[in-house]
Amino acid sequence: MILLFDADSLVFASCYKINKEEGEEPFFTDINDSIAKFDEQFMKIVNDLEEKFDIEKVITFNGCKGNFRKKITKDYKANRKKQILPPLLHPMHDYVKKTYESKYAFGIETDDMVARYWFTLSNQFGRDNVMIISIDKDYKQFPALIYNYHYKHKTILNITEEEALYNFYEQMIVGDTADNVNYFKGKGVKFAQNYFKDCKTKYQYTKKMYELFRKEYKGKAKLKYIECFNLLKLLTD
Repeated sequence: MILLFDADSLVFASCYKINKEEGEEPFFTDINDSIAKFDEQFMKIVNDLEEKFDIEKVITFNGCKGNFRKKITKDYKANRKKQILPPLLHPMHDYVKKTYESKYAFGIETDDMVARYWFTLSNQFGRDNVMIISIDKDYKQFPALIYNYHYKHKTILNITEEEALYNFYEQMIVGDTADNVNYFKGKGVKFAQNYFKDCKTKYQYTKKMYELFRKEYKGKAKLKYIECFNLLKLLTD
């Protein structure tokens, strides 16, 4: 099994104190504390999977910069502009890049890097021999093995082709609150399930999706459809 570890969330979490005193700042100030937390959690996740699978390789990803999606619309992740970032976030990304020889790039997101490796390696070695490690729901748009390591889940998802197809178009309706993507306010999962209940093929999903955009945006339907699609679709090439 080849593990593709999206470490962005783990890097972010490693900057926070586990048990802070009342009134105390939530962030670590000594990078050694953050490093110790990251290393411990990273190895715990890998070791847990080693009990179930024969792990041949772990490829780590983190810290991509210059996301092209911000050029598509100024609203993308605009909700994060006032977010206070941990002071050790950038040093920790640098630490992981150096220590774990992680993969990163400019102009795309870490999700895109992982998606590209997943697509290439699953085609080369077989879909059942590659697993994405992440708590990010965006990867559910792929028919992949995904390990959600969050302590409330710790679940291996086995996404089918049919589920992956539905998941992406559902997300186009539901949106992504974390990234400030929402083209159909008030429409959620139940609406999407009912709206797509008769869809089985990509053509059927696309047709139904575009019909909804036409109803919502009239003459701007094509522009808004393309915009939403490109914001949510992870790159594989």
